[in-house]
Amino acid sequence: MAVDHDVIIAGGGLNGPTLALALAQVGLSVAVIDARPVRARAEVGFDGRAYALALASRRLLTALGLWKGLADKAQPILRVEAAQGQPGEGAGPFHLIFDSAEIEEGPVGHMLEDRFLYAALVEAMAGRVTHLPGRQVVAQDERPGHVAVTLDDGRALTGRLLVGADGRGSGVAARAGITRRGHGYGQTALVCALDHEKPHGGVAWQYFMPTGPLAILPLPGNRSSIVWSETDENARAIAALPDDAFLDVLRPRFGDYLGKIRLAGPRFSYPLSLSLAEAYVAPRIALVGDAAHGVHPVAGQGLNLGLRDVAALAEVVAEASRRGEDIGAPDVLGRYQRWRRFDATALGLGMDGVNTLFSNDLPLLRQARGLGMGIVTAIPPLRRAFMRQAAGLSLAPMPRLLTGRPL
Repeated sequence: MAVDHDVIIAGGGLNGPTLALALAQVGLSVAVIDARPVRARAEVGFDGRAYALALASRRLLTALGLWKGLADKAQPILRVEAAQGQPGEGAGPFHLIFDSAEIEEGPVGHMLEDRFLYAALVEAMAGRVTHLPGRQVVAQDERPGHVAVTLDDGRALTGRLLVGADGRGSGVAARAGITRRGHGYGQTALVCALDHEKPHGGVAWQYFMPTGPLAILPLPGNRSSIVWSETDENARAIAALPDDAFLDVLRPRFGDYLGKIRLAGPRFSYPLSLSLAEAYVAPRIALVGDAAHGVHPVAGQGLNLGLRDVAALAEVVAEASRRGEDIGAPDVLGRYQRWRRFDATALGLGMDGVNTLFSNDLPLLRQARGLGMGIVTAIPPLRRAFMRQAAGLSLAPMPRLLTGRPL
């Protein structure tokens, strides 16, 4: 039967629009159902929310024609340093150091603000993708040869494939009967941006504190993004403090290597958990991003994992379409699940293990952790292998979009 669109995507954050643009590039008709009004994110001022885009993710944006307009708004991550720490005591003696100069591909990643990336996606969708902001999918029905969805305004749409890019509480996944497993960490992330007196030099820091990791991530100019994980109890108390008192608590953890610091925007907080979908596909359904896997932010890989899903699903669907296959058929979607589920689950469980290993103050573990970081830093091939993993260059097979090549 005739359908309204080849692909309907529920979720208009970042993964959904990126997938839509990739599929539109190969001639498929796509609709994006975006629960938030465009003005809620596309026309905001600086708020400090930013992502550490891995090199492979940057290549995907290049392949979609987006990076050229974003490059001057991004901050290259030239070096990553990780160390154990205690509030008021500074970093421990053993550092894990990744220097981008050691790999020929260039910086392992870039920091890019949410407002710039989202606005670029919205602009690129105009005239190429049916974008329905301020709307939600409230019902879905798999039928022979197509899927039908109902929006909250009563409209009905049909497509060959429905993609859930609607986050950890994915309605698409729940209505398809896809269950989840995972657990809370008993931690909350406190997120903000800081102005600081001294330049950061493109260095990203990760301090492993007993109550959770603290990431200090470079933004353009003398600014940095802060992702500070604390126990839920501590985080509630800290989040309730006025700005000056908040900084008084942060300074002993932050240190003075960037000189004087002050808040550069609003503060946010969100609870941390591991949430893994038991399946990435169902009849005429595929999940990407947090709808498939929500991981700890300790390595900043959440969005990068989602973009790996986008690149793989886009390639599977594009190739199936070229061969004249039904893009929503079980065997087609099975190829996507086999490609992505192991990688995403392994990385999610790996980050889970890192957080568990480091979020304590046991003396023997502290010594073992420090020794391990020192060993990795001292062995160049091992160090470069970790860097390539962080840059997203170690996938096998590598989706074409993550190499910078179009579909």
